[in-house]
Amino acid sequence: MNVLGYWDGFYYDPWFWQFPMATLAISMAAFLIVATPWTIVAGLDPAPLRKYKIQQKPFEVRKFLLPSLGRILINNIILAALLILSWPVLKLTAVHNNELPVWYVIVAQLVFFVLLDDFLYYWMHRYMHENKWLLQNVHSVHHRVRNTCGINGNYMHWLEFTLTAAVTLIGPILLGAHIYVVWLWVIIRQIEGADGHIGYDIPWNPVHLLPVYQGPVYHDFHHAKFKGNYAGFLPYLDKYMGKTYIPAYLSYLKAKKRGLTAGEIDQQSKAELNPSRADRQNTHQ
Repeated sequence: MNVLGYWDGFYYDPWFWQFPMATLAISMAAFLIVATPWTIVAGLDPAPLRKYKIQQKPFEVRKFLLPSLGRILINNIILAALLILSWPVLKLTAVHNNELPVWYVIVAQLVFFVLLDDFLYYWMHRYMHENKWLLQNVHSVHHRVRNTCGINGNYMHWLEFTLTAAVTLIGPILLGAHIYVVWLWVIIRQIEGADGHIGYDIPWNPVHLLPVYQGPVYHDFHHAKFKGNYAGFLPYLDKYMGKTYIPAYLSYLKAKKRGLTAGEIDQQSKAELNPSRADRQNTHQ
């Protein structure tokens, strides 16, 4: 293979701009479109929405807003450079811009992308916690934020950002997906990435319409408790891949089924951890 030949004049190749570059731009735009309004909401912290805050404590918007924007810019520049370097390989993949498949094939491909991405991401994410070097030098960046807002979704080390992007593209490359399907998948993945960090468990959140997505509570508990809840879309992996569910998350789901809001659940959990003197006396009697 003439590698230099594939690089020579790559910037004149329309497919270069349509595949890696447009996909990267759409990915960043999708994330910002979802993350920006929720970040503004977190910054304003309106009283009517406080009962839906998953963690009943102040958001860290001011502290991490500029660092998050800086990471997003730097990480996307680095990823763009890596896409250029990997162009000779990407150009050989079966991803295409020919005729679109029928709608049910597109749906099946998207479901496959979700399942594969979540499985691979679970193990990558879990390994970043279990490997001391990766945890201290890479993944700890993302965990600097304990009570996240939308813009913090892509606040991470460039290596983690790159690996996450690579995992996202494995499914489309394996199936040789149409470029429009790739874009749709990347949009869905970035919606999940932003929404998983918004910090609110709001019943009317439109992202709940995604049939396989479990909402922001799952990943919020990961930031609050640090270990466990390693998947992205599908929490079932924590059940079958090593019992890595966070117990407080499961308790939250049980309380939510009883109709309690996030604020009420938080008050209930605090009451259970810090019973009143009267309750203590009754316990000893």
